[in-house]
Formats: sequence, structure tokens, C-alpha cells
Amino acid sequence: MITTLLILHGLIAVALLGGITHQTMAACWPARNNEGFVASFRAVNGARYTNANIVLYIVSGVLGAVIYPTYRLMVTPYLLNARLNATNGGFELKEQFVAVGLGMLPLYWLVWRKPLEPKYASARAATTAILCFIVWYSFLIGHILNNVRGLR
Repeated sequence: MITTLLILHGLIAVALLGGITHQTMAACWPARNNEGFVASFRAVNGARYTNANIVLYIVSGVLGAVIYPTYRLMVTPYLLNARLNATNGGFELKEQFVAVGLGMLPLYWLVWRKPLEPKYASARAATTAILCFIVWYSFLIGHILNNVRGLR
């Protein structure tokens, strides 16, 4: 059951990773045209990703919370006994970043409301870039931890 939840958590994280990365590129580095792969990647309508990204962030967080007790009981002792303090500390930092990101979701929703107001363009770019960093960091740390000691 835990393995299934962990896989589902990872799949939702990948979907969130794609959505927030597209939106960040559109907000921070908008395309002038859609010719070529990179320009097409940046030429998305960023506002369309907002609600999906919020739902995916929350669902990923809830699934992570369901898996969390198993992680604390099975993985943390292994990391501490193996003296993998940096790996364990990376996950501790991930917890803090995810909590900050959760607190940022109302602001994120507010700056991406339609119709988009030009005066919030820099706030959209900054908020989305911070959330993108949090999502990427969380994904990479979770992947590393799963490779070090998967849940059994």
C-alpha cells in the first residue's frame, strides 16, 4: 500500500513539475514567437496552469503526509545510523520549503487571477519562480531519498 502511494505521489509530483516549470518559463522568460522548441515551451498561457498547479501541490502534500509516518519510522533511523546526515538534512529542509510553498499558494493564486493585471507581472514571476524552486528541490530530494533507501 505504501509503495502504491509513493508511486502515486511521484507521478503527481512529475505532473506538478511540468506545470510549474512551463508556467515559470512563461512568466519569467516569455516568448516573442512560438518558433522552435524552447520558444514553444515558453509560449504557454501561464494563467491556465494556476488552478491545476495548486490542486497538484495540495494533493502531493497530502499524499506526502500519508507516507510521512512510514518514512520517519523506516527511513530516518537508517539514514542516521548510516551517518547520511546531509541526505537526512536535505529532507528536513524539504519539509520547511514545502510548508513555505503551501503558505504562498494564496498569493500565487491572487497574482495569477484573470484578467491578468500588468502591474503584478513581477510578483507573478517571483512567486512562480519560488514555487518552481520548491517543487524542483522537493522532487530531487525525494528521488534521492528513494534511491538511498526506498520504502519497504
